[in-house]
Amino acid sequence: MSRPQRPPRKFPRSARVNEVVRESIADELERMNDPRLSLVTITGCDVAPDLRTAKVYFAALGKQAEAAAEVGEALQHAAPHLRAVLGREVRLKYLPRLEFLLDPAIESGQRVEEILRSLHTED
Repeated sequence: MSRPQRPPRKFPRSARVNEVVRESIADELERMNDPRLSLVTITGCDVAPDLRTAKVYFAALGKQAEAAAEVGEALQHAAPHLRAVLGREVRLKYLPRLEFLLDPAIESGQRVEEILRSLHTED
């Protein structure tokens, strides 16, 4: 007797893994007391297909670009703790090594906004 087939999932496995990892890290950041990590938002996550590494994208809201480097260092310093929390909360075959990167989409969006403002003031 054959097993009934499950309906296809709406999102691929990689997208679900990325979202679960992002949520887990973001939730733990809210609980941490490091003042360098205040107003930091985890904007995305890209877990490698082999689950060995994860690129975690962040935005340092309300902070200048030079402060973003400090936030990146704080996140790298917190990476072992965040990885341990991830291991407790998410069941994966491998626990990915976390690499934190400033989200380029935020900077690009700000640049587009500045261009639109300058065009508006010229009219």
